[in-house]
Amino acid sequence: MRIHANDGISAKAKARLQEEGFSVTTDHVPQDQLAPYLVQEGVEVLLVRSATKVRQDLMDAVPGLKLIGRGGVGLDNIDTAYAKGKGIPVINTPASSSISVAELVMAHLFGLMRNLHQSNRRMPAEGRTAFKELKKQYEKGTELRGKTLGVIGFGRIGQWTARYALGCGMKVIYTDNHATAESIELEIGGQAVRVGVKLVSLDELLQQSDAISLHVPAQADGRAVLDTAALAKVKPGVVIVNTARGGSIDEAALLTALDEGRVRGAALDVFMNEPEPRADVLGHTGLSLSPHIGAATAEAQGRVGDELADLIIAWRDQVAVDRG
Repeated sequence: MRIHANDGISAKAKARLQEEGFSVTTDHVPQDQLAPYLVQEGVEVLLVRSATKVRQDLMDAVPGLKLIGRGGVGLDNIDTAYAKGKGIPVINTPASSSISVAELVMAHLFGLMRNLHQSNRRMPAEGRTAFKELKKQYEKGTELRGKTLGVIGFGRIGQWTARYALGCGMKVIYTDNHATAESIELEIGGQAVRVGVKLVSLDELLQQSDAISLHVPAQADGRAVLDTAALAKVKPGVVIVNTARGGSIDEAALLTALDEGRVRGAALDVFMNEPEPRADVLGHTGLSLSPHIGAATAEAQGRVGDELADLIIAWRDQVAVDRG
């Protein structure tokens, strides 16, 4: 059985799948050339991350496709309903990247609170000639300890973000349409402890949070969670981190909020026009930017590969059972 991982897979997972008798290729094929390649190579299992799109036209063009796998959480780049209608199972790895995304959130939060995103831009050019001026400008940073983090979306990634924040001495509130947790467990010094978290409405979260982190799927109606109206309600001086979806924040509204000073700073790991973000977003000094790397750590990709391999092997074995 032929597997093609168009956005790559860990070497360990590839070797394991090959040991199980699968043929595995990992070279990236451009989107417009992917369908003929899959047909020509007889690929039955297609694995992607976020770069490759698996839409209706691709599925229709590759009649031999039997399984689609997403290395990561979200399935926005796969037409899951259409795949279901064609009898093609879709698998993903929701637990594998949670820690890595949460750590990136904290990295951005630490940087935003100390204005590192701005000083890092200016020090190479001005560090020798305006050192004292830069020191004076950036010496009034603030600490995370004692601040309130508002988590929008309290699934696996949101909960891991809460754990890191609680470990830093932050208070955590959250809003979610389904979760109702009153506390969350974290490990400190090898011991498990439970710390309280509070479910609030979105308006309450916006008004109370010193920092906000988004962990939501794409909205069914395509609207931004933080649009102009929502950003008008935030606590003055808030910092915001988005590692969820590019459309979770209205980028134009965010730039306005930054210019007006209602939002002190923001971090974006995802963008509305990936892989070509808006120039005014990339150039805004109030933004801390990373190129969609939330899940891109060696550890996370290793876990993603292991989980995909487990799921693929289990699927193959079940197919064999069903066939008798």
